[in-house]
Amino acid sequence: MTAGTAPSTRWPAIPKDLRGLAVRPNMVDYDASRAAFSWDEARHALAGLPDGGVNIAYEAVDRHAAGERAGHEALRFIRADGTARSLSYAELAEQTGRFAGVLHGLGIGRGERVFSLMGRSPELYVAVLGTLKNASVFCPLFSAFGPEPVRQRLHLGSGRALITTRALYRRKVAQIRDELPELEHVLLIDAEGLPDPGTLDLAELMRDAQPLETVSTRAEEMALLHFTSGTTGTPKGAIHVHDAVTAHHATGFFALDLHPDDVYWCTADPGWVTGTSYGVIAPLTHGVTTIVDEEEMDADRWYRILAEQHVTVWYTAPTALRMLMKAGADHAAGHDLSALRFVASVGEPLNPEVVVWGQEAFGQPVHDNWWQTETGGIMISNYPAMEIRPGSMGRPLPGVEAAIVARDPDGKAVLRNGEAVLVTEPEGVGELALRPGWPSMFRGYLHEDERYRRCFAGGWYLTGDLAKMDADGYFWFVGRGDDVIKSSGHLIGPFEVESSLMEHEAVAEAGVIGVPDPVAGEVVKAFVELRTGWQPSEALKLDIIGFARKRLGPAVAPRLLDFTDALPKTRSGKILRRLLKARELGLPEGDTSTIESPPGRYPGAPA
Repeated sequence: MTAGTAPSTRWPAIPKDLRGLAVRPNMVDYDASRAAFSWDEARHALAGLPDGGVNIAYEAVDRHAAGERAGHEALRFIRADGTARSLSYAELAEQTGRFAGVLHGLGIGRGERVFSLMGRSPELYVAVLGTLKNASVFCPLFSAFGPEPVRQRLHLGSGRALITTRALYRRKVAQIRDELPELEHVLLIDAEGLPDPGTLDLAELMRDAQPLETVSTRAEEMALLHFTSGTTGTPKGAIHVHDAVTAHHATGFFALDLHPDDVYWCTADPGWVTGTSYGVIAPLTHGVTTIVDEEEMDADRWYRILAEQHVTVWYTAPTALRMLMKAGADHAAGHDLSALRFVASVGEPLNPEVVVWGQEAFGQPVHDNWWQTETGGIMISNYPAMEIRPGSMGRPLPGVEAAIVARDPDGKAVLRNGEAVLVTEPEGVGELALRPGWPSMFRGYLHEDERYRRCFAGGWYLTGDLAKMDADGYFWFVGRGDDVIKSSGHLIGPFEVESSLMEHEAVAEAGVIGVPDPVAGEVVKAFVELRTGWQPSEALKLDIIGFARKRLGPAVAPRLLDFTDALPKTRSGKILRRLLKARELGLPEGDTSTIESPPGRYPGAPA
């Protein structure tokens, strides 16, 4: 068990009363929904191609464009100046068909990889769906990547085409182009009739293209390729297939509670999996209006968008919520957020105090959920009609079987007669595992079959996350398997310590690691980012450590603490504890291509 007091004992559950909800949830009885659910029935909620095939773009766009929702607003792009540009489902179908026609005209066909390197522009969303219409494979890249991460992923993925901007091409692609012989076509979204040498003007190609009908694809054909960073070695290319749309649609229904008239906003960049699965595919399969903000996060701007665009369902990251919390609830004052009925969070575990703070800022708690690039969609969630236990990931989706698998001292799954041994006692810590078979499960790592096979043991997909389950089936995150701290015989989950530190009035965010100790093996060290108005001092350091000791006990609380301006994070908002540890101990840093924080702002960063 994790040492110390579990967050669930310090934060009371938040009950749900259906009478108090503005919209009746899609799922009102969790147990009944699980008992009645099957993935085959979930597939029947989608249209399917006329010949029996499955294509993500057909479910997200074409079936709406051919029906009564043709004129309904599909995408609403908010420009930097606050003005908006919209695309209806009919317009989106026409534009994505033209993009598919462009690819077809360039000779890019079934299964060939099309990459993007750009921000949240209309062309990006058209490219995602147009690529899928052409039966090609879409692979998004972060616009913040440098030349080497771009080269590495284009090479690993055998990219044949890249859609980007003139500025990004000049800064990040032009100098590596000769190292990418398979990259035949670079399409610029802003060439304005004068493309750079070796590039093409996408706008001109779109004008001349004939819209292409959606190519028939099978359920198990590759559709998406998402690169996810490992702690060492090269990035892993997780393969997802067209049948993933079944899970995208079902999780949009259960976990995000999408209804046809919703105005939905997912703040995630499509350069990572949430921005594709839940920024593009899931909401469009439900025929809702999706907000896309072309700017980066700003507290006042975000509150203004929530109010002025009458957002009803908001899906964002814990990091963003903590930044809003750091800015203070008074920033929400003066903004009419009455349309907002459901707030959900993803990217890393959600600290319980942020769940509760949501009631102050938004008039409702924040609903956490858990999944990975490899799962392709939400697996465990807090639902609008179920009580929330702050700090818990929630309960598994209908159709998803989750369990806690025992691990041996070397961190490997314990097997008995070929079957994984499950941790059955409440609060017992082990590795979070899922029974394979859900439609959005990754089908492999590109070119790395052995690496893929190592993800499974004893009939389960092993997530690499340590967790525990309480007596009522709620799952609680403890930490990544390689993040857990072993101190004097205790297993200490860094998330629990970080959450306790954030209860201190001065602490905005915290990252926790274990550092070697000759007696204890490891001791806990914390890196703390302060709220606005607080200044680092030795007295404050001792006060924070003392505060944590009272809540967690001396065996679990940090013994060491450093202040920092900003913690290193991925663009998905995950604190890179392994990077904190590598820099603290002078170890190899591994893949750092997805870091969000600028160099020099966190401990150990190179000058």
